Amino acid sequence: MRCARSWLFLLPICFLSCLAVGWVSPAGAAEDKEKTSPPAAVEGEIQFEKPQEPCEPKAKEEECPTTFGPIITDTAIPIDKGRFAVQPTFGLSFITDGLTRNWRRVTAGGNLKTYSMDWKFTYGLMNNLEVFAVIPYVHNWAGNVNELGPNGERAANFGGLGDINLTFKYRLVEETKTIPTVTALFATDFPTGHFRHLNPGRLGTDQLGGGAYAFTTGLNMSKWVKPLIFYANVWYTMQTAFDSREDRTGLVLDENGNLVEGDPVATQLRNYPRDFVTLNLAAEYPLFGKWVALLELTSYWSGGRLFGHRANLPAEALISVSPGIEYMATDKFSVALGLNIDFAGKNTDAAITPLLSMVYAF
Repeated sequence: MRCARSWLFLLPICFLSCLAVGWVSPAGAAEDKEKTSPPAAVEGEIQFEKPQEPCEPKAKEEECPTTFGPIITDTAIPIDKGRFAVQPTFGLSFITDGLTRNWRRVTAGGNLKTYSMDWKFTYGLMNNLEVFAVIPYVHNWAGNVNELGPNGERAANFGGLGDINLTFKYRLVEETKTIPTVTALFATDFPTGHFRHLNPGRLGTDQLGGGAYAFTTGLNMSKWVKPLIFYANVWYTMQTAFDSREDRTGLVLDENGNLVEGDPVATQLRNYPRDFVTLNLAAEYPLFGKWVALLELTSYWSGGRLFGHRANLPAEALISVSPGIEYMATDKFSVALGLNIDFAGKNTDAAITPLLSMVYAF
């Protein structure tokens, strides 16, 4: 009991001692407040609020520059929904050499040229999905040929509609900092170009199409790795079998044993074309202002057939390089110039082709 009374007596003394040493000191708190508070306003003096510290502006995330895109290599980003674009591409190919099955260069057999004018119409069906059609016009010339026609022809020319293409593209993956844009592609080529009843007097200039339906599927990719924009196409194409008829004038022996023109003869052929793989690579480099440099490496490689009859046409391959320059005239109109050079291949022709392409978007 005495102990409890002693504690009751000591508690008030301890509390007063704490106040004395300043543990809980109103005077000390008031003094500190005076030190930290701004000086009191003098009567009649205008007071301004203390300015806030300026906020650092957030760094704006850079965006991939808008460009024309490659001339030959297909792009990966579909056109916006409801938008429409028209793109004519003009090319004049000068055949320089023939390419043998052993990848050797031989004479082209004459002065051969091909003019092409492709009209591409693109429409955005829905978000991430576009459809486009390519309608080509082709005109061939042959002059000073080594192998004369049946009536001694050494020059000829022929022009008309080529094979029409219809393509659907759907974006599967949108580009991020680490992964590229990836777009799936499905295309069909229709045999609208002239390929039957070839006239030997036209020296081969009247063949404007391939003769087969061609079904293509694959992927398009693009990625911006500052300062370059990269593109890639990887496609696989299967072609249907088709009949071709080559009309020619037959040669018979006369009474003296000499070959002379006889009755016309027609040959009917069943063709089984090969499947082939397309691999295209391209890079763009924005130079200054509205100018963009371009470099493309395009190729195709034919092999066997996945389905159907064994192929009876020779295997082909062609590798080309195409430097170019682009000018972004406005937000809706662009123009590009290029030079496509075939530098290696087999069982086909090698050519040098100046290219002019334009795009107008609505």
